[in-house]
Amino acid sequence: MTNAELAILSLIAETPRHGYEIEQVIEARGMREWTEIGFSSIYYLLKKLEKEGLVESELVPTHGRGKARRIFQITESGREKLLASTLEALSQPQQCHPAILLGLANLPIVSAEQAKNALETYKTSIEGKLAEVSATLKSQRPLPSHVELLFGHSIAMLEAELVWVEKAIEKIE
Repeated sequence: MTNAELAILSLIAETPRHGYEIEQVIEARGMREWTEIGFSSIYYLLKKLEKEGLVESELVPTHGRGKARRIFQITESGREKLLASTLEALSQPQQCHPAILLGLANLPIVSAEQAKNALETYKTSIEGKLAEVSATLKSQRPLPSHVELLFGHSIAMLEAELVWVEKAIEKIE
């Protein structure tokens, strides 16, 4: 199961939802900071999960004007898969391959000044993301403890990245 599928399945497990509501929750929780879910892929993933029998849907009329909405809810098979995938995600570190590693591997082809300037730009970007995630967290409190943990992990990783990039800049100078 992909990270995006797991994220969508977990949102449906919380409560039955329609596609646009899933998008709203993803945005409100800042989930794109820590998982790969594009807006355009939500409906594709919902259909895939439904085809696999992990969710089922029902067309529900809206009150007043407007089209009926397809509401998705998790199946028993989906709950079992969600549990197994969640336990796997909690117990197995995943390797990631950020582009910065390729940049570091190619440091010999750039001057010290170019490397320093690029890393300063990287640092500014990390500082911006850290401020953005922190502000999102603050604006949404109080949050359930698991959502606080998600934000806490993102903040801790950004803070660690900031410390690392500052040391890298010092080393290049």
